[in-house]
Amino acid sequence: MRGRALLLALLTAACSDKSGGPREIAGADPARGLEVARRVGCAACHETPGIAWPRGAAGPSLEGFGGSPLIAGRFPNQPDHLTRWVRDAPSMAPETGMPATPITEAEARDVAAWLYTLQ
Repeated sequence: MRGRALLLALLTAACSDKSGGPREIAGADPARGLEVARRVGCAACHETPGIAWPRGAAGPSLEGFGGSPLIAGRFPNQPDHLTRWVRDAPSMAPETGMPATPITEAEARDVAAWLYTLQ
């Protein structure tokens, strides 16, 4: 009986959300990230907290993104993956509808830091 309980506990832990708490990206500034998101038009496709208009519906809402364990439902939601996704999603998933964005690596890090504030 004890062995079954231990096995069940291990299996449950293996399937649990591994996203952890808020993530921080050294040297990145979430406030700058929000400004970059406004400038490049993220809200044209995504409902975007902190940006009142437009309220895009082509992509998923970004509300609660910081707590999501996955990016685009398939990549671990970790800073290096998110920074790459924000800057050049098609390089990770050629079939995505999300375009590459005309931003620098530093700006992508700022956007990623801002996305992690969306709990």
